[in-house]
Amino acid sequence: MKILWLSAWTLGALFALASSGGVPVMDSKAKAAKSASEARSPTVPRARDPSAAVAEEYEAARRKDTLEAYELFIARHGDDPLAAKARNDLRRLSQ
Repeated sequence: MKILWLSAWTLGALFALASSGGVPVMDSKAKAAKSASEARSPTVPRARDPSAAVAEEYEAARRKDTLEAYELFIARHGDDPLAAKARNDLRRLSQ
């Protein structure tokens, strides 16, 4: 009796798959959710240009025009070309 019940269940499952186009319902829902999420705009903004951020930081140091501001800029961005300008400004202030 158990074998007959199992066979009927298997045939029912196969019939359900065949009548739905062979694709399980969850699979089509997952594909719809994926395509909807791809259509949305990204929630994370793009990364800023690093050189623009360094230039803004140098301008902030120039606005402060203090030894500490220039020293902090040089400590953070010693390899940047703007560090040479900051060193000149630092020399000017220390004279």
